[in-house]
Amino acid sequence: MEKFSDRQIEIMEAATARIDTYGIQNLTIKNLAADIGLSEPALYRHFKSKNDILLGLLNYFITGMKNRLNNIPINPDATAADELRSIFNSQLQTFTNKPAIVSVIFAESIFHYDEGLSYKVSEIMDLMHQYVNKNIEKGQKGGTYNKLIGASTLTTIILGGMRMTVLKWKLSGHKSNLIKDGTAVLEGILKMIEKK
Repeated sequence: MEKFSDRQIEIMEAATARIDTYGIQNLTIKNLAADIGLSEPALYRHFKSKNDILLGLLNYFITGMKNRLNNIPINPDATAADELRSIFNSQLQTFTNKPAIVSVIFAESIFHYDEGLSYKVSEIMDLMHQYVNKNIEKGQKGGTYNKLIGASTLTTIILGGMRMTVLKWKLSGHKSNLIKDGTAVLEGILKMIEKK
């Protein structure tokens, strides 16, 4: 697991703030150095390039995401659906608190020329797929979810619905209520898959 220095975290936080305000296209080493009162050469001592900063941001997010999702308090009486709600609630809350990370995760169109960044974004998607798939398998084995659709396909449907909801929120300039909309999508899917 990658360890970041306090200065690197400060730079990543400043990059996040800049992306949030001006968009990812406006992230340059020059702008970023000015934002935190560093010279460009000083900033280059902490990160080799702009992409290196974005890679750091994604790694930082992945580490935080694993910690968050692995430490969700699970009530012994919780159903598989309750656990799924907790997973998504945690993600949607994080996106709402740090909307810029969504801009980074959803910037794959400008990452296509950088394998490292594309790989990191797919790592986030794979991680989410694992958490959700595990939940669906558990629910199907335990008899709380129906088995009409295989766990992997169902996971893709859920993540696709959530991705669309997050994208709509991002495109609205974060004006819609992501938690409310995401919860509505998840509840709709749960209505279809939960055994009554």
